[in-house]
Amino acid sequence: MSRHKILVLPGDGIGPEIVAEAEKVLDVLASYHGLDITVEHGLIGGAAIDKTGTPLPDVSLEKARKADAILLGAVGGPKWEPLDISIRPEKGLLKIRAELELFANLRPALTAPQLVSASTLRSEVVSGLDLMIVRELTGGIYFGQPRGIRELDNGEKQGFNTLVYSESEIRRIGRVAFESALKRNRRVCSVDKANVLEVTQLWRDVMTEMSQEYPEVELTHMYVDNAAMQLVRAPKQFDVMVTTNMFGDILSDLASMLTGSIGMLPSASLDEEGKGMYEPIHGSAPDIAGQNMANPLATILSVAMLLRYSLGETEQADRVEKAVDRVLEGGYRTADIYSEGTKKVSTSEMGDAVATALKGFK
Repeated sequence: MSRHKILVLPGDGIGPEIVAEAEKVLDVLASYHGLDITVEHGLIGGAAIDKTGTPLPDVSLEKARKADAILLGAVGGPKWEPLDISIRPEKGLLKIRAELELFANLRPALTAPQLVSASTLRSEVVSGLDLMIVRELTGGIYFGQPRGIRELDNGEKQGFNTLVYSESEIRRIGRVAFESALKRNRRVCSVDKANVLEVTQLWRDVMTEMSQEYPEVELTHMYVDNAAMQLVRAPKQFDVMVTTNMFGDILSDLASMLTGSIGMLPSASLDEEGKGMYEPIHGSAPDIAGQNMANPLATILSVAMLLRYSLGETEQADRVEKAVDRVLEGGYRTADIYSEGTKKVSTSEMGDAVATALKGFK
């Protein structure tokens, strides 16, 4: 029996294409570097709806429960938008996060030296950026009840959602942020909107209280609108940012463009024991699906996070990250990060390049 069991959920759009390149990396690690794994596959999102009528079949959820880690591609697309919101592809993603209690979303934003010029910001603003966004993932307005669309007495329709956080939910994501900061530069910025939202006043109060347990870590607070501005103005002022589900969703996408492309950023969604689901932060990109032009590096770097956080395979994770660095140093670029003087390659060619680089490591 293999030491590690990985479930792969390719999903929709470019998901199958980018996941295929990540699997090349896993194959090389298994064949050349002794990684002891078993890989299973499952359905999620629109692909699952097409075959089973539900965005997360019970068999996929059961496989996820039994796996040591999960690698996800992407879900969603215009094909399924006419469906009722209760059964759209994204509901499968929300459900697996909730069912597995994957409450802590880690989204690193690092600017590779080779890609400084790919950012739309000046090089001196983004060069050397190394930021970790810690996003609460199973609470907040995305999960709060009641929610829905109702008809008022006057016949007008009204949509409503509930933003709610308990003290325990805030405390456990806060702990992830403070513990992450201890391994980095010991600074946490908690992002909220406490001036107008009572729930985030509680968020700020709990974070402040928790900071007493971590005297080595500097805690600051910032309103989300200012945080968005500061990410663009001076992103290197941040070390670890911790925030709510919706704010983290928005800010991490903003941070991705500091690095040159959303196609470069991986993520980890973890439970309290370190089991996790790993995925690129970008979406299914249906406009380029099937064209062999998507950037697979965020998915490949998600494999590195999977190896490090859930499987405890630090050396293997280092190999993957070094292989990506070597490929970028060699000038290989997919369309989203291409610039004059570099080598424009397809999705599969980029995956092949990383796999080849991996084979050369001891």
